[in-house]
Amino acid sequence: MRENLACVLSQNMAFTDCMKPTDFAAEKKGIKRKNWRNRIRFLLKTNSSKSIVHLMTTRPHRPTADDVQQWAQSLDKLLSHKYGKAVFYIFLKSEYCEENIEFWTACEEFRILTSKKEMASKANSIYEDFIKNEAPKEINVDFHTKNDIAESLHEPNTACFLSAQRKVYSLMENNSYPRFIYSDLYKELSAAARGEGKHIKS
Repeated sequence: MRENLACVLSQNMAFTDCMKPTDFAAEKKGIKRKNWRNRIRFLLKTNSSKSIVHLMTTRPHRPTADDVQQWAQSLDKLLSHKYGKAVFYIFLKSEYCEENIEFWTACEEFRILTSKKEMASKANSIYEDFIKNEAPKEINVDFHTKNDIAESLHEPNTACFLSAQRKVYSLMENNSYPRFIYSDLYKELSAAARGEGKHIKS
């Protein structure tokens, strides 16, 4: 498991919350905050020398104020918007628990596979990256869920990660997502989308 992994596996719990930024030294918080601000500033900045059409064909469409407002309605709406999902990933990274959205995304990609060969390869990859003990991006799921997944790898199907995916989704929905909506990151992004500032403030 990564040294800085914020979500600690518990044998008595299916999953635990990510550590809050207040759990880290002030210096680390400062570095992380600067990090997401730099990334968001890059995503928001405009280039007047390029046409709107060119911007839309070379990178994801910049969110409108309405887009950003809808992200506060539900986690589903946030994750269904390419830009919203990217911003949420940056937020989770600042809380040292980006493995949650990475796992959820990997499961979504796995569920649309139809080739048995591709499913077997992807299932093993997900297991190695997120499920097995000491996996590089180990998520917080209970022993029984891990065991069920390990057994399903012999003949993987689209539902083999469903239980773990639901638990991780619930964790994000009930913990990380509300913190994101009330975070400075979301507030500053919302203000920028409304045109109240050209960039995220430094």
